[in-house]
Amino acid sequence: MNETLQAKLKTLPLKPGCYLMKNKQGTIIYVGKAIKLKNRVNSYFKGAHNYKTTKLVSQIEDFEYIVTTSEKEALLLEINLIKKYRPRFNIMLMDDKSYPYIRLTKEELPTLKVVRDLKKRKDARYFGPYPDVYAARKTYELLMELFPLRRCEKMGKKECLYYHMNLCMGPCIRDIDPVVYDQMTEGIIRVLKGDTKDIEKQLTEKRDVCSEQLEFEKAKHYQDLITSLQYVTSKQQIDFDNTKDIDAFSYYVENGYIAVQGLFVRNGKLLDRTFDLQPLYDDPLETMEAFVMQYYASNPMPNVLLLPTEMDISHLQELLDTKIHQPIKGAYRKFLDMTGENARQHLQQNMTVQQEHLLKEETAMEQLRTLLGEDIHRIELFDNSHTAGSFAVSGLVVYDDGVANKNLYRTYKVHNRNDDMANMKEVVYRRYFRLLMDGDAFPDVLFVDGGMLQIDAAKEVLDSLQITLPVYGLVKDDRHHTSALMDSNHQTYGIDKQSELFFLLTRMQDEVHRFAITFHRKLRKKAQTKSILDEIEGIGEVRKKKLMKHFGSFRNIKEASVEQLREVVPEDVAKRIFETVRQQNLENDE
Repeated sequence: MNETLQAKLKTLPLKPGCYLMKNKQGTIIYVGKAIKLKNRVNSYFKGAHNYKTTKLVSQIEDFEYIVTTSEKEALLLEINLIKKYRPRFNIMLMDDKSYPYIRLTKEELPTLKVVRDLKKRKDARYFGPYPDVYAARKTYELLMELFPLRRCEKMGKKECLYYHMNLCMGPCIRDIDPVVYDQMTEGIIRVLKGDTKDIEKQLTEKRDVCSEQLEFEKAKHYQDLITSLQYVTSKQQIDFDNTKDIDAFSYYVENGYIAVQGLFVRNGKLLDRTFDLQPLYDDPLETMEAFVMQYYASNPMPNVLLLPTEMDISHLQELLDTKIHQPIKGAYRKFLDMTGENARQHLQQNMTVQQEHLLKEETAMEQLRTLLGEDIHRIELFDNSHTAGSFAVSGLVVYDDGVANKNLYRTYKVHNRNDDMANMKEVVYRRYFRLLMDGDAFPDVLFVDGGMLQIDAAKEVLDSLQITLPVYGLVKDDRHHTSALMDSNHQTYGIDKQSELFFLLTRMQDEVHRFAITFHRKLRKKAQTKSILDEIEGIGEVRKKKLMKHFGSFRNIKEASVEQLREVVPEDVAKRIFETVRQQNLENDE
């Protein structure tokens, strides 16, 4: 422990507040709260700790603290600080994105939409949360095909493509009987509550009629709708009041790891979400308290929230606008026990694999520190991608202690075509000039996917910005495998190909290459479909997607006849596509 740290520990007050632990670069690596700051912060530097806490403490070079008037205020401040700084040692049991819901408005002309609202609108009903956005969108698309509500947030004076595709009734150009919308709204609510018997019966009848008339494509379409309907309403039924939204959270701790399970009941049906297994650096009850606060900072509150009996819910009860129960018997208790059992099974099934991964990453990072003589925790790595100079891009990946931090990944469009050195200089300048301006944390080391020229290009830019940052190149052998690291003085460091470090660097190299080339392909694909289709009158996003879905590729669209195109778009639009493609082919031949 350094002298500055020792001196500051003596000045801590016996008051509630938050503390922010920093490493040698001044980066905040951990945020915590305390009833008595002096006692809590000093406890990190006294007595024995488990391996993970010892690892945290070994990186603490300084700290700050903020005094609050109460522990409740400290809890609120802790959540805001974690969200702001995203410290690497705080357990982030959720990402920044809230869970998707389906929102049905109560307007005269209601709309249906997949949303991630932080707060519920009073003029709408919400259904969810859904385990992932795919499930929510699958349900939404099905409902919009069954019940063609208006699609436009702001209606124009002219009908849109959805009207011509029979996916909207066109309230912008014609009066719709309010009873029709009331019936559709009731139908949507019934489906979302799992009552699908009447609709399934109607779809089955339509399927059978089409089949008898040998309209097999239409029959298949109705069968697909029936299958989708059964899929989205097939969640497990729970014996609770189906008018209440009920959330339950529990946890399980073993061998320094914590797994948290959240189970959600909506309309009497169970939707589940399992949170990732994480190393535990703090008290599990405080971790749970912080997690619940984080979760409801970006998700609507349920009618009932169930939490384990051992938790102190006094602050949560004040801060969260819902009823919090800690049941000791009855149906709620059984549900909470089931939640805890899910957490236990999740941890025990995955802990061995997780520990093996962490051990390999820790071993690899220790080998890297020993090899380079640098105290390395955060690594950034660039790679460029282009096709003959077109759609030139660069990708940046970030690793913390050998683990990919995908929240910090970045992509860049670069402007020097196939000049790799110029592109490297551009992206290094943009990245680290931005960090300077924003006052954000710098990595401990920068890796470039290349040798001497790439290193020199990156170093030239860093020197011009007066940034001291070690730069190393991933030197490849004749099989394009990383065989050594090269520093800015062009000294090489050989790597044992059987070592954990070799496998980590290979994974990093593959990851940055995958990330850069995925972005490059995305831009190229977008440009390919944009070149012609976006210039043709009558082609918008909806028709473009239908064309791509029907024909499978842009090449097939170009080779299609007017008759084939008419199967997807109106005849006048089909003719325009055909003529435009024919004209482009003639110009290319010239």
